[in-house]
Amino acid sequence: MMQFARKTSSLIVFLSLSLVAFSGCKREPTGDTAPPQEPVTHVSDMNQVTVDPKLLNHFPLVAAEKIEEASEVTATGAVFPDISREIPVISLANGRVVDVKVRLDDNVKKGQLVMRVQSPDVTNAFDAYLKAVNDEQLANKAFLRAKELLDHGAISQAMYEQADDSEKDAKADLTAAEEQLKVLGVDKEHPSSTVNVYAPVSGVIIAQNVTQAAAAGVSLSGSATAFTIADLSQVWIICDVFENDIAKIKLGQTAQIHVNAYPEKTLTGRISDIGPVLDPSIRTAKVRIQVANPGWLKLGMFVNASLDSLKPQTYTAVPSNAVLHLHDRDWVFVPAGDNNFKRTEVRGGKILPNGRQQILSGLDVGQQVVSNALDLESTVSQ
Repeated sequence: MMQFARKTSSLIVFLSLSLVAFSGCKREPTGDTAPPQEPVTHVSDMNQVTVDPKLLNHFPLVAAEKIEEASEVTATGAVFPDISREIPVISLANGRVVDVKVRLDDNVKKGQLVMRVQSPDVTNAFDAYLKAVNDEQLANKAFLRAKELLDHGAISQAMYEQADDSEKDAKADLTAAEEQLKVLGVDKEHPSSTVNVYAPVSGVIIAQNVTQAAAAGVSLSGSATAFTIADLSQVWIICDVFENDIAKIKLGQTAQIHVNAYPEKTLTGRISDIGPVLDPSIRTAKVRIQVANPGWLKLGMFVNASLDSLKPQTYTAVPSNAVLHLHDRDWVFVPAGDNNFKRTEVRGGKILPNGRQQILSGLDVGQQVVSNALDLESTVSQ
């Protein structure tokens, strides 16, 4: 038993010494030895597509065409009343408003009563009228008497002519007094201190400057215009057109109007004025488009106007199926050698007749593209 213990101890010592010797034989790496090189990872081009040669006939190529047509000028604007169709409502009699019959935004008819004004001008005008009546009657009697005396040789020709002149002056004063009553809206047969004011035209009241008990007239109030009535059967579209686009439009040219509130409806107008002054901050000119109001156009509505440019431009066109719409961007696939295709970004324009689409940039005339980009993209994605 003692002998077995000795052999075991010797074996343990031997193994320990062997481990120490093995550790000592391990060498540290020297500075002259380079570390092992990492493997290089090549990232493929995400826009490069490789197609199985057996499937190439499934993706025919087409050449981009050259087309020439008028470009489109677009502008934003708003609806305004036609100034020539705005009529002010004025009380020529100065005084105090005692009754207002209409309000802002009301539709009124021509001849409709809009307000009543109590005015001292009426009293003065009727007093002048009565005096003119009396003076004319007196002058007429004097003239008839003078004529009779002249026939009997009792007066001279000069005295007769003086009586005739006085009678004519009295008639003129009477006529002026009657006209003054008419201007003020007073019936000489039924005079009143209150004057009725009527709508001069049919339309919509777009401005109101008087209220109950306010002053009215051309001299007593802050504004002589009590109301403003606008005929909205014809309205103006005032647009801002950029300086570079002014030469592309002309007076009398038609325009397509798209209203934000009614996107499904389109109106046709005509350019009636191109402003002579540019806005120095945004470099735009005011362009006025005359439009017939179908009844639902309201003042202040925002609109978009489209006008055909007078100068034709050249574009590139491809079949609309050749354009891939991805992430709000437009792409086409062009051949890249062998059985490879490269996805190239382009700037697409409007859709053309016969299933074509404008390409504004990114593609040259004659350059070939895959005729159906969506099919190719779907095949790659599988």
